[in-house]
Amino acid sequence: MTKHRTATRKVWLGERLKLLEAEKELTRRSDELAQRRQALPWVRVDKEYRFDTDEGSASLADLFQGRSQLLVYHFMFGPDYAAGCPSCSSIADGFNGIVVHLEHHDVAFTVLSRAPLAKLQTYKRRMGWTFPWASSLGSDFNLDFNISFSEEQQREGGIEYNYRREAGWEVAGIGDSLTKRGEGPVAEIAAMTGTDVATYTRERPGISAFVLEDDALYHTYSTYARGLDGLWGMYQWLDRAPKGRNETDTWFRRHDEYDRG
Repeated sequence: MTKHRTATRKVWLGERLKLLEAEKELTRRSDELAQRRQALPWVRVDKEYRFDTDEGSASLADLFQGRSQLLVYHFMFGPDYAAGCPSCSSIADGFNGIVVHLEHHDVAFTVLSRAPLAKLQTYKRRMGWTFPWASSLGSDFNLDFNISFSEEQQREGGIEYNYRREAGWEVAGIGDSLTKRGEGPVAEIAAMTGTDVATYTRERPGISAFVLEDDALYHTYSTYARGLDGLWGMYQWLDRAPKGRNETDTWFRRHDEYDRG
């Protein structure tokens, strides 16, 4: 016998219709937030950034590939990582197939990471992905857009991520607020990238949006951390499953690491 509440179809339908009204309100609010994102002022980007791509060295403007808009996913893959972040990898599984649709709507899409291009290409082949992925190694891009940080920033409380400043790390380089003194999900995921917690968390996830207009390039939007929830495809599906996310530990793996038995 299930311990979950049960009911007749009639009772279920009555409650479902009430929930439907709340879902519709959430959709309307989401539409309003999208309009507010698009109404944000633009900030001109005059600094020159260079990236290593499959086609060679490219500027930020080059990443638009002739389109007027650019979306960037900031993938956690630092120079010292042995493999890409598994959380970012699961998000990438969800957006891998959308690039062609965006490109036919005047929107270019690329993924940027600080790992060397050869390392990114090897991992991309392993995962079977097709989206553009460029290296920002040697560029100030990640630092300027608050995605990557130095050991000094980490140690002295100089990290500003997700629009707030983080306290300096307190215990042997382990930040209590992030990692429970080096234990828990962050430590598990760090190990899955072949790094320690300090090295792993010097990279962060996010998305940024840019636009080209009248030969000028502008930054229009960035979001980080749980601002990415809506783009994490598997969680949108799990939120509609009977038991929801139902997480007690770091359960997910890269898609080629699950036991197929």
